[in-house]
Amino acid sequence: MKQPTFSGTGVALVTPFRKQQDTVDFTKLESLIENVIAQGVDYIVALGTTSEAATMTESERSAVQSFIVETVAGRKPVMLGLGGNNTLNITDTLARTNFDGISAILSVTPYYNKPNQRGLLQHYRSVAEASPVPVIIYNVPGRTGVNLTAETTLTLANECPNIIGIKEASGNLQQVMDILRHRPDGFRVISGDDALTYPMLALGADGVISVIANALPDTMSQMVRLALKGDLKKALPLHFRMLPLMNAIFDEGNPTGIKALLETQGMIHNVLRLPLVKATKPLANKLTTLYNDYRNQA
Repeated sequence: MKQPTFSGTGVALVTPFRKQQDTVDFTKLESLIENVIAQGVDYIVALGTTSEAATMTESERSAVQSFIVETVAGRKPVMLGLGGNNTLNITDTLARTNFDGISAILSVTPYYNKPNQRGLLQHYRSVAEASPVPVIIYNVPGRTGVNLTAETTLTLANECPNIIGIKEASGNLQQVMDILRHRPDGFRVISGDDALTYPMLALGADGVISVIANALPDTMSQMVRLALKGDLKKALPLHFRMLPLMNAIFDEGNPTGIKALLETQGMIHNVLRLPLVKATKPLANKLTTLYNDYRNQA
């Protein structure tokens, strides 16, 4: 496979668990992978936030990574979620990780300890130097408690050749525009927010790493492809068709909503690991209603 550009639609895969044993359901995971590939996504993100990797054991994470790589079998690029708030631990993990079949890592900004911008610069420089594959920064201040500013992002983009893009989930379109306006050639700006993907693409972003694409891979991929071709008029109805579901799946956090929706579709069992819990009955009913509305618009 040629070096991927990571444009288009990436899907942040959920991890299906078995209903009784609370162990990884590899049969359901295989079905999910085959479905998103068949429905046109451009790449797979393994062990991202949506996967509940934080609640898996190291052996489970390794098994899930290997299974995804083996199942994808080179048909699509695979990006591996690998980040944290301990820089030394990340660089040690990079040295121990098997990168066969992995095209890049997605590395979230350090959470909880709230480093300043100088700390974030040094953190990502260390990660970039240690990583044998390209690095995509993941900025999601709503989860981490710290925002990677446009200025810091652009410094990393210009100074670290191995940092090739950012998944931007700040929700701040001014910040997104500042990055897009000044980014160096080849630096990818990827939406980390399903509902803001269309406006970000209209501004010149390169695609999305999507949660809703677990359940709606075909429509999300079509919308992104049309927008990237410049056909925003045809892309807009697809965006609006998905928008109620895009918003609702985050009503009680992620992946609570997307797992409820996937159960409605018959794709997985709706099982999460503590401290996350399954969707409330009102949300589950809301998602079922919205999904039926979505299908009726086909």
